[in-house]
Amino acid sequence: MVYQEEEQARLIRQRSKEAIALAMQGRWQEAVAANKSLVESFPNDVDAYNRLGRAYMELGEYSRSKEAYHRAIELDPYSVIAQKNLQRLSRLEGAEVGSEGKSQKVEPQHFIEETGKAGIVNLYRLAPPEVLVRMVAGDKVYLEIDGSNLIAKNGCGEYLGQVEPKHGQRLVRLMWGGNEYIAAIIRSTDDMMVIIIKEEYQDPGQAGRLSFPSRGLEGARPQVSDRIFRREREEAEGVMEEVGYTIISEDGVELLPREPSDDYKQDNEE
Repeated sequence: MVYQEEEQARLIRQRSKEAIALAMQGRWQEAVAANKSLVESFPNDVDAYNRLGRAYMELGEYSRSKEAYHRAIELDPYSVIAQKNLQRLSRLEGAEVGSEGKSQKVEPQHFIEETGKAGIVNLYRLAPPEVLVRMVAGDKVYLEIDGSNLIAKNGCGEYLGQVEPKHGQRLVRLMWGGNEYIAAIIRSTDDMMVIIIKEEYQDPGQAGRLSFPSRGLEGARPQVSDRIFRREREEAEGVMEEVGYTIISEDGVELLPREPSDDYKQDNEE
């Protein structure tokens, strides 16, 4: 009897790991199939229902996503993950439903870089909550120049927000000079978004010009732990209840990104 229980627990862990891997790769149709298979075999697996709900949400199948999350709450009335995502779904009602997930993912190791090449920035003048709520950690962000400002858009071309002028105006000048950048979300809620930007190419004419001059947080070597994306995304997959991210500096100290200035907060409130 004990052996059977241990074997069942091992099988759940193995199949759950496979389902999480599919979600982390953005293979949502396969993630649906994997989690449906899990709940058929183990109908009381709350985490599998939470992951199934997330996969359906990414595919735009919101009614099925709600069904999965409601089932998770039936099994565990205190499931914070299911409760949070049902709140998200209530804000997504009426949104366009696609046949498949459109968000491109960025791997955390792409942002492991030397000092001055990568930085954490807050977006302000944000898009409506119904747009932001669809974004998760690891989603690729596209940067566009708008006059002297730098704006961020998602893979569907929807406006997400504006990069803080402190960083945005400098990056605009560097982009006009030929530099190229890659960016991704590290935290997103319906009223805030934080992204990481990395210099992917430096024009020879701008050699020696840092994209993120050393000061404060940006002076730390921005070696980005895979927890940056994993913590929030695993929360979305039904593995964790806390959302967050971590920056690992040269001396191993964990740092959090700077809070927006009062001016930016005021802009968001307007």
